[in-house]
Amino acid sequence: MSLPVFPVVSPDNGVLRQVLSEAPELMVVSFRFETGAEGKRHSHPHVQSTYVSRGKFRFFRGKETYELSVGDSLVIPGNVMHGCECLEEGELIDCFTPRRDDFL
Repeated sequence: MSLPVFPVVSPDNGVLRQVLSEAPELMVVSFRFETGAEGKRHSHPHVQSTYVSRGKFRFFRGKETYELSVGDSLVIPGNVMHGCECLEEGELIDCFTPRRDDFL
């Protein structure tokens, strides 16, 4: 049995997104950023975790600001405004629960 391969899409300038795996209860997604690219501030009902696999990022979660680098992670509760700036080219591995059907 082969696993599905999901397309790589560019939701913003300098950002590539690819779903890695999914089920109705959980989704794992790779986001690759060029230096200076932004994940625009937004909110959604899904709980999200983000893990920095490469690079350095500044995250905004509600009124809080964090600088994260390789090995760091952050949980973002549902319906909280959040976004990020890429300080050094890198990749984030994000998990969403439930699945982000808008990414399929």
